[in-house]
Amino acid sequence: MRRPGNKSLYAFTYTISLTAILLFFAACAEVPLTHRKSLHIMPQSQMVALGFQQYDKVLEKSKLCTDQKKVMMIRKVGKRISAAAEDFLRDSGLEKDIRNYKWEFNLIEDDKMINAWCMPGGKVAVYTGILPITRDENGLAVVLGHEVAHAIARHGNERMSQAMLASMGGMALSVALKEKPGQTRQLCMAAFGVGASLAFLLPYSRIHESEADRIGLTIMARAGYDPRGAISLWERMSKKGGARPPEFLSTHPAPASRIVALKTHIAEALPYYEKTLK
Repeated sequence: MRRPGNKSLYAFTYTISLTAILLFFAACAEVPLTHRKSLHIMPQSQMVALGFQQYDKVLEKSKLCTDQKKVMMIRKVGKRISAAAEDFLRDSGLEKDIRNYKWEFNLIEDDKMINAWCMPGGKVAVYTGILPITRDENGLAVVLGHEVAHAIARHGNERMSQAMLASMGGMALSVALKEKPGQTRQLCMAAFGVGASLAFLLPYSRIHESEADRIGLTIMARAGYDPRGAISLWERMSKKGGARPPEFLSTHPAPASRIVALKTHIAEALPYYEKTLK
């Protein structure tokens, strides 16, 4: 015979379990184009606000490039990529997400740093060290398309959510910022590949990389850049690695199998590029 308290305990346990399940699915988001479900426990509004803060701090501590020719190229390509990204979001049924993006593209003077990154909300930094590898606007479009794709797919949010669960037990972002501001901000920087001066970076998974390649190629093609240029760009990036890979490759692994996958993604993106030529 069941004791009187068991029914209440059962109901309580059931409610907690159901709530946990509902929260799990509420936190799931769908990646555009690939339709993969990903877990985001970080509120996007807070992620954007934190991203803006960290972006400003990086710029304050960095030397911005004064070569106007290079700066204008970054912003020209960035403008086309960001416009194409917004069109991509509209066509993916995510027009409401566009309001989260306040696009900004800056070039940081550091010839030793081969890197670029995009914070949530569209704050982008490119380091001069990557320009000899990108070579021209089309090569730069590959990199910017890839980084913007990470932001649109909210990969950084997913990585930071995982890191917060592992290191802070799922603590709410607002609470973590108050109680452990330094650690939280470091996780944010590491999650978005910013950490040139950090002791660690959170690596993108193969799934994230494949998604960023695929979405990035579609975005650059929509912007009027030839996605076929991605093959030579990644080949140059890999050759630059040597014994110690560039910062860009430390957070963006480029295995040999990537080239095979890129060819499939290029075939998908190419019609968008060809449409811009008509």
